[in-house]
Amino acid sequence: MVWTLYGLPMVHPDSVLVVTINGSGCVIEIIYVTLFLIYSDGNKRLKVLMWLVVELVFIAALTFVTLSLVHDVAKRSAIVGTTCIVFNIMMYVAPLAVMKLVIMTKSIEYMPLSISLASFGNGVAWTTYSLLPFDKFITIPNGIGTLFSVAQLILYATYYKSTKMQIAARKANKIEVDLSQVVVANGNKQSK
Repeated sequence: MVWTLYGLPMVHPDSVLVVTINGSGCVIEIIYVTLFLIYSDGNKRLKVLMWLVVELVFIAALTFVTLSLVHDVAKRSAIVGTTCIVFNIMMYVAPLAVMKLVIMTKSIEYMPLSISLASFGNGVAWTTYSLLPFDKFITIPNGIGTLFSVAQLILYATYYKSTKMQIAARKANKIEVDLSQVVVANGNKQSK
């Protein structure tokens, strides 16, 4: 939602793609959250509603301060753009915990390739867009995101084979355990 605010003409002129793409993303997010709220249980629903209210209050406050108290477009862009940088970097840094787990376990089971590829594609696309014309508020977080995504892809390539071996070993152990629990008595199979 912050990027949609950033793309508004009164905050950052000539950002039609930023406002349309992120506005469309907000619509998709609203549909997703609505479906989640309809089909989730009470505790999860309450937690998501709480965070949704926090987000909406924050966006409303940022919009009010930016549009009513700041009268210079450059300052508006700087305030909202800096906020966008912070939230975008938080989004790209979130998988660091999973990357730590991958390194510790030498397994990519908890880091899906599709998410790493999507993150890489997103970072590259927005970084490229931000260079024509140059927009530091889009370049900085997406450049950092691209680097983190490359690190994820390198980890994926590094631990791909060891993960396959771990999964195969687990399957073999499960088969051995299952076979060891079967006892044959008088020609009839019985479980221990």
